[in-house]
Amino acid sequence: MKKLVSSNEAAQLLGISLQGIHYRIKKGQLESIKKDGKIFVYIDSKQISTPSNSSVVNEQINNYKHLEEKILSSKDEQIELLKKTIKFMKRQHISEIERLDKNQTQVLKVFQSEVDLLKSAFSEMRGIYQLEHKENQKEEQTQRKKQYSRQKVELMDIKDFFVFMKSYNKTDIQIKSIILEKVKNEDRRFIYNKKSKEILIYKDDFLDLI
Repeated sequence: MKKLVSSNEAAQLLGISLQGIHYRIKKGQLESIKKDGKIFVYIDSKQISTPSNSSVVNEQINNYKHLEEKILSSKDEQIELLKKTIKFMKRQHISEIERLDKNQTQVLKVFQSEVDLLKSAFSEMRGIYQLEHKENQKEEQTQRKKQYSRQKVELMDIKDFFVFMKSYNKTDIQIKSIILEKVKNEDRRFIYNKKSKEILIYKDDFLDLI
């Protein structure tokens, strides 16, 4: 005996999907009619899903549920793996920052050490320069004293100067004029001693005067 039902009811009774009903109608495996724009299917009582068919359907449903649980479990595992990966990358990032900070600190220490070394070397060189400068000053003072002592020894008497100049046909007036001019121009060979009011003449060839 055949029973007229809707396509949805037919899917439930036969234990297949709605697409399966339409497929069987298309292939002529199910008899159908169309009323008011809706499809109705004739179902033989023999075709109605038996308990065994229902168990098959239930098994498929259970399989789908098990697959869904696996998918969800896999998703949770992927999320957990991503979390662990993020934590690992974060630790690596922190470790790298600490390493860079440590290297930077080490570089600064080396640089400061070099600066201190340069300062020490500069201070030492300055000390050596100051010592050499003092020694040079002492040497110059010694040379001046020696030169002055030598000059003192090599003084020429003014009478001798007159005699020397006269040997080159210089008159007394000319000689006096030369002496006054040289004293006035601060010629080092002619020095006027204010205390003794004497004119000191240092020995020279006096070629510029004759």
